Amino acid sequence: MAVRAVRGAVQLDRDEAGHMDERVGELLTAVLERNELVADDLISIWFTATPDLHSDFPAAAARGLGIVDVPLICAQELDIAGAMPRVVRILVHVETYLARAEISHVYLGATATLRKDIAQ
Repeated sequence: MAVRAVRGAVQLDRDEAGHMDERVGELLTAVLERNELVADDLISIWFTATPDLHSDFPAAAARGLGIVDVPLICAQELDIAGAMPRVVRILVHVETYLARAEISHVYLGATATLRKDIAQ
């Protein structure tokens, strides 16, 4: 078994707590499903949000999915002119039998343009 990192991102339509929970939950669910992971495989999750998002912590969505004993941390993205607005990014550390090349990084909707090299 190896420790791997899985990347992902999602853009929100609006800065509302319920909407953030829904969209970040969708992103986390997709990461787990596409990589055949369960909560016990998770080591930690880093969440970042663009400076225009402040209605809730993105990590709250993970707790809502039952991910309760995994270390989570939230941080703010750099405020770069021209950057895509209302984006939550994740970096998930996992234990898996998947090879690095088999990891499925998940960029939902418009965020696929952020990392065309790894978005699937």
